[in-house]
Amino acid sequence: MNMFAIIKTGGQQYRVSEGSVIKAERLAGESGDTVNITDVLMLSDGDQVNIGNPTVAGVVVQAEIVKQARTPKVIVFKKTRRHNYRRKRGHRQNVSILKITGIVVG
Repeated sequence: MNMFAIIKTGGQQYRVSEGSVIKAERLAGESGDTVNITDVLMLSDGDQVNIGNPTVAGVVVQAEIVKQARTPKVIVFKKTRRHNYRRKRGHRQNVSILKITGIVVG
């Protein structure tokens, strides 16, 4: 049985199945905590597909927070030529690394 779901968290959509690992926008909690994601947009169990309007009712994706981390630094450099204008900024996004432990249909 090849069950998977499309979930929405942090303004982005992810295709997940049991055992998959994703990097999502930072979620509240510590390493080892369990998170329930209720924004399930689509659910497929191999032969039947349920598409939500906007979400599928009664389906919860359970995930474990493996680690709270930060992405590599992105450099933002602005320059205007011949006007001595230079700005250099760096940004690191906070992310949660999640391991999907189960898809519960209720």
